[in-house]
Amino acid sequence: MIFAGGGIELIRNGMNGDRAILHSDCNCFYASVEMHLNPELRGTAMCVGGDVERRHGIVLAKSPLAKAAGVKTGEALWQAREKCPGLIVTPPHFKSYMRYSRLARMIYYDYTNQVEPFGLDEAWLDVTGSERYMGESPAFIAQEISERIKAELGITVSIGVSWNKIFAKLGSDSDAGDGIMVITRDNYRDVVWPRAVGDLIYVGPSTQRKLAQLDIFTIGDLANASSDLLHAWLGKMGPVLKLFANGADVSPVKVMNPAMGDVEREVKSIGNGLTSAHNIESPQDAKALIWLLSESVAQRLRESNFIGKTIGISVRDAQFLTYYTRQVKLERPTCITREIAHTAYDLLCANEPLDAAHPLRALGVWVSGLMPLNSPVQYDLFGIEDKRRELENLDFAIDGLRHRFGNRCVMRLSELCDNALDGVDIKDENVIHPVGFFHD
Repeated sequence: MIFAGGGIELIRNGMNGDRAILHSDCNCFYASVEMHLNPELRGTAMCVGGDVERRHGIVLAKSPLAKAAGVKTGEALWQAREKCPGLIVTPPHFKSYMRYSRLARMIYYDYTNQVEPFGLDEAWLDVTGSERYMGESPAFIAQEISERIKAELGITVSIGVSWNKIFAKLGSDSDAGDGIMVITRDNYRDVVWPRAVGDLIYVGPSTQRKLAQLDIFTIGDLANASSDLLHAWLGKMGPVLKLFANGADVSPVKVMNPAMGDVEREVKSIGNGLTSAHNIESPQDAKALIWLLSESVAQRLRESNFIGKTIGISVRDAQFLTYYTRQVKLERPTCITREIAHTAYDLLCANEPLDAAHPLRALGVWVSGLMPLNSPVQYDLFGIEDKRRELENLDFAIDGLRHRFGNRCVMRLSELCDNALDGVDIKDENVIHPVGFFHD
């Protein structure tokens, strides 16, 4: 266990009247689940990835031994094998990960109904009321949760404890084992401020480079920077990040309903991505993958009774060195597969030559700006909306067939043009619902 700034004394004293927020992060989640389900993998250098023979996929998670060998999440499997020749690669089993995630949350619900997931492997908990009811400190509750997760699920968690969500997450990020980090108003300047500014949530590589131009390298530098200067360089997020650095986050941990499987949380976007089994070097290859991704996203939109206003793509090159996103706002919100696929493909063509000199390896498609499927629609004089309703009804009919006979019972011709995609059920195998931090 790691207790920052006094340890046992903090356990006794709690958070001194502040909110008591925990952030629990399942360590090496996918890999930990695989090792628990298959004990032979324990104590090995292993990772969760794609099909090695088809060069399909990247490293999604790795064991501590693989991490020690230099294997990194997000890199290509062939790169990981060069660093760790004996690396064992197991395919992902998302249904198992979702089950373990649900079981972990059921443990959290024994302490509070304020449990806000942040992806499958992370969650915030507000235990302020539990602290007072149980007569125990937040750190004691965190330790009990950690021990229960280990005993009941066979995996470990790192838990951060603080008076706000930002510092609680920073605390859980501080330890890769099963430690507990307590960050209080008394110690945060010593514990948080010396950390690199990139350790703060929502300070990505691009933002970090911009901050470096202002000689802002640590969280402390950011906390003491000029709000006007930050706004000039980063827009409205600049002052927000300064508030984060000072622990001034007051956003609540949302109340979830375990009986509903947490579906009441706000969904900001629905998307899917895939690393191709081979380099994408032609419009035909790109179109096949774009259509496959769009089918998955559109079907999930319809299942969730959503339409979306914004279509976006993500692109990664063949060397996994370049990554970027592009998006466009539509005139009319949609859940129609054809509209999503055509828009995504047009976005890709506008940004990539799609030839052998500029090979790509991974693509993603998402839809955001979501609204209910039955939202009012302005009809036109030319029958365009009638034609769109016909396409929508066709998609729903295909959804019905796929629900009965599987997602590959009806396929688009463009998706069949790439043999490497044969057998890939992208919707069933890659359903992950990340949850954004910001809420309206």
